[in-house]
Amino acid sequence: MGGTEEKHPTGSGRPTSRDVARLAGVSHTAVSFVFNGRAEGNLSPATQERIRRAAAELGYRPDPVARGLRRRRTAVIGLVTDEIASSPFAGRLLRGAMETAWGSEHLVLTIDSGGDPAKEDAAVAELLDRRVDGIIYAAMSLRRVRVPEGLHRAHSVLANCLPEDDSLPAVIPAERAGGRTAARLLLDEGHRRVAMVGGQEDIASVDRLRGFRDALRAEGITVPKEWVVRTGGEIAGGYEGAMRVLDGAPADRRPTGLFCYNDRVAAGALHAATRLGITVPAELSVVGYDDQEHMAEFLTPPLTTVALPHRAMGEVAARLLLDAIDTGRTPPATVRRLACPVISRASVGSAASR
Repeated sequence: MGGTEEKHPTGSGRPTSRDVARLAGVSHTAVSFVFNGRAEGNLSPATQERIRRAAAELGYRPDPVARGLRRRRTAVIGLVTDEIASSPFAGRLLRGAMETAWGSEHLVLTIDSGGDPAKEDAAVAELLDRRVDGIIYAAMSLRRVRVPEGLHRAHSVLANCLPEDDSLPAVIPAERAGGRTAARLLLDEGHRRVAMVGGQEDIASVDRLRGFRDALRAEGITVPKEWVVRTGGEIAGGYEGAMRVLDGAPADRRPTGLFCYNDRVAAGALHAATRLGITVPAELSVVGYDDQEHMAEFLTPPLTTVALPHRAMGEVAARLLLDAIDTGRTPPATVRRLACPVISRASVGSAASR
């Protein structure tokens, strides 16, 4: 006969807390105290260490499902979003939320609704049926959103969007401050003839333009009406807008600095400058917005831009939610605005020689 296979004292393949108690020479309750976070004040440090050594020797891990049932928690949070599959920024927000959740021993269950309100309601209902500890609702472009049905029945936080009824806490970019930052990138290099291209009448466009004008007004500069060109958010719109403010104007009358609504618009503006024989940044400085992955740093020249804090939004939304779960208190329905950092590359130069 061959050698017999060594088994845990229970005869099963997975060690239990009772196995740990026997090996450590303590009560089963003592083991529960250690792995349920109640050891301090109930067990001496030496006893706690003996229990942990026994658990490590046996390869024991607490059963998260059983622990969740005891605590009336599942250690899972839900994340419902409108367009994970199609957004270039979704991965950053998701990584921020997931890594923050993982740091608190929570998993994230993600559902992409495709922007369909009925699917959003169904997704929230499914998450509630699974008794998730809380829900993050995220939009991939900043806007006011209808709060999905059922979201008020759990701890919930919004990311990159605002509730239409102002009923839930939200984490969004500080877009107006971002517009000021973009303007300062040009002003600090001596630019006084500056234009803004792209955008629509959405929240981000309006706030970025307000911030842009704030910074210029502080320097006593007024932007001519014809130098604020709303042409959407795509490359074609950037090309069209840049042509409108640059084409046909003598060098001493055209803008020397261009703030673009986003990096796609900036790509179109760079194309227009090339078509007109205007060199960047020697004759024209260009600032983008978003720091779009796989794009901004590969333009010619590489684009100086103001980044959206997608990862930070995921992190902060998850932390707000986890804090609410831990304390049992619903966070106030306030708006947290996160700074938009500058990513300096090569598309901005000095205006001193112009």
